Amino acid sequence: MFGLIGKMTATPGKREELIGLLLEGTEGMPGCLSYIVARDVKDENAIWITEVWDHKDSHAASLKLPAVQATIAKARPMIAGFSDGVTVEPVGGVGLPK
Repeated sequence: MFGLIGKMTATPGKREELIGLLLEGTEGMPGCLSYIVARDVKDENAIWITEVWDHKDSHAASLKLPAVQATIAKARPMIAGFSDGVTVEPVGGVGLPK
């Protein structure tokens, strides 16, 4: 498995709208085992995204999907920046294959 954990910062006042876009653009991504969007409780503009994929190539392919490209284009003006991103190798857990 292949995983990503990252922090995205929305432009002030746009976090909820950005969360909505991120959640609507997650359907139909082959190989995506988990895609979690969460509010940072200490930073009113920050969002944490945790992804688990069956393989690194599935994640790369998802970025080329028309629906994902459209979501990225809509979201870009609401994104102030990215930080704290890490790549991980998930080994299992609730909802993930063993």
